[in-house]
Amino acid sequence: MSVLIADDDPMVRDVVRRYLERDGRTVIEAADGPAALAALAVRGDGGEVQLAVLDVMMPAPDGIEICRAVRSGPRPDTPIILLTALGDEDDRVLGLEAGADDYVTKPFSPRELALRVASVLRRAHTAQDPRPEVLGDGAVQVRLDSRSVSVAGHAVELTAREFDLLVFLLENPQRVFSRTELLALVWGWEFGDLSTVTVHIKRLRAKLGDRHRIETVWGRGYVWARDDA
Repeated sequence: MSVLIADDDPMVRDVVRRYLERDGRTVIEAADGPAALAALAVRGDGGEVQLAVLDVMMPAPDGIEICRAVRSGPRPDTPIILLTALGDEDDRVLGLEAGADDYVTKPFSPRELALRVASVLRRAHTAQDPRPEVLGDGAVQVRLDSRSVSVAGHAVELTAREFDLLVFLLENPQRVFSRTELLALVWGWEFGDLSTVTVHIKRLRAKLGDRHRIETVWGRGYVWARDDA
């Protein structure tokens, strides 16, 4: 599976490439708009580009123009993440209106961007291959259709955000996520009070009781340790 990273800053391309390759992805680099369009139009060693990370401010055509071109081209469903130094809300809206699936503002955490790539690809895959109706681990069972949770056969009432957090952890077992990453990937917030995550983790643990598998990795974050791991 190939991911295109198009940015006129070679340091950005290098850092992002290394993080994506750690996740087992094939990375194609482009330093400007024409090279990005060429990469999107042809097959690389890893096959067709499955997702594009586009810098909004690279030499023309810029990321937004390329996004519009992709959406009107032969592969309009190609997932796109826009990468830019601009933080103004109007710029975000412009990018999303152009058809971007996600938007990351510089400076950014390379690991968070790699997780955003995984999240966008997962959503794209889910749209083609819907989630199973039931998700679970051990005594903890989640019905996605009814958004209901049970522990050892007993119903547990969760808030909407607690439910989303539990589903995210169950779908990504054995992976450690920092509070910043959880805030971005579950809440969709680039900025916010990190204690929000701490409080929700505490409440989720309390509601799931001794059957929860949420472990704290000191100095790094939280992980759902699978029951059968």
